[in-house]
Amino acid sequence: MRNFIRKLILGKNYKKDKPKSSPIRKRIQNIKSIWNNDHQDDNGIEKIVRLVLSSSQLLFPGIYIKQIAYKIGFEYQDIAMDVYVLCKVLFPVVILYNGWQNNTILIVCVVYVLLETVLYIPTLIFASDLFSRPNSYKRSMLLLFFNYIEVVCSFAVLYSIGNQMNKSFLHWVEPIYFSTITSNSVGYGDYYPITVFGKILVSIQSMFFLSFVVLFLNFFSTKVKSKGYFDLENEN
Repeated sequence: MRNFIRKLILGKNYKKDKPKSSPIRKRIQNIKSIWNNDHQDDNGIEKIVRLVLSSSQLLFPGIYIKQIAYKIGFEYQDIAMDVYVLCKVLFPVVILYNGWQNNTILIVCVVYVLLETVLYIPTLIFASDLFSRPNSYKRSMLLLFFNYIEVVCSFAVLYSIGNQMNKSFLHWVEPIYFSTITSNSVGYGDYYPITVFGKILVSIQSMFFLSFVVLFLNFFSTKVKSKGYFDLENEN
């Protein structure tokens, strides 16, 4: 039974050798690699953006959760991140369901983890010089889909604060509905922002998802049949 559960949850990861570098050490090495132009001869605003993106991951919980899992057993890194991503999806839904939008601490936490996700996508594409390909690109695409749901639900929480819309949301699902149609640039007209803050939120979400879709398709469509994500990769 134990072997069945390990194979179901961990796959073949538990049979692999432990990587020499921990997640935090890899991130620091990646920042140094960008700084020293080891893999890409960039400069100016491109190099600054890449440095900011790579460094930003040290400000959020994700990498530290991977670090803890690495210390316990590196084979648990993937499952730890799976649980973390699912928790990030459920967090804003729980806030909406319980009507906790007026809790300042919870809203700050929502914005904090939302910012991690918003920065993660361009970091993965533009600033991951040293990172080897993941075990499965399908898993990565699935997690990015959950990231999409997380962002939709997190913006829904922000829309439900105060009176941002032309009329009040009557059910906790309605802000999620509005956020979903906003992310897809549909806009049925039943709800629309009337405050400056609401209009700014809609603009930010629309621009993010436009860039998300373009970058996602451009990046992953060229990697589906390749061995890995990156041209320069270190196999551990």
